Amino acid sequence: MYLGMAKLLIVEDDESVRTLAARALERDGHNVTIAADGAQGLALICQARGDYDLVVSDIRMPEMDGIEMAMAAANQFPSMKIMLMTGYADQRERAEELNGIILDVMQKPFTLAEIRAGVGRALAAPRALTRAQ
Repeated sequence: MYLGMAKLLIVEDDESVRTLAARALERDGHNVTIAADGAQGLALICQARGDYDLVVSDIRMPEMDGIEMAMAAANQFPSMKIMLMTGYADQRERAEELNGIILDVMQKPFTLAEIRAGVGRALAAPRALTRAQ
């Protein structure tokens, strides 16, 4: 289990999901920043120069979706950890093409315990290895 405070970015267009996830993770002692869509998420990632321990993003969002954002972010900051979440099976399949860029795809809807456990696993995981080869 990952212990200690991590710097997290949650990118989610649904306010209730965003708030739920942020509260759950703040309760675990993490420092959480939120963005309402992929474009805003990418802007925050660039501003922070990729200095997030983990980015947790929904896949389906208006303007720039989570997959586009993950690819753009990974291009600039290859060592940054990214986890996606979705309630749609077809989006999940799209995300599987990102092996080595993303660590995990979390199924929505999730419980507070599930998001906390998923983030804990992602933080404890070694950086995706396939990208470095």
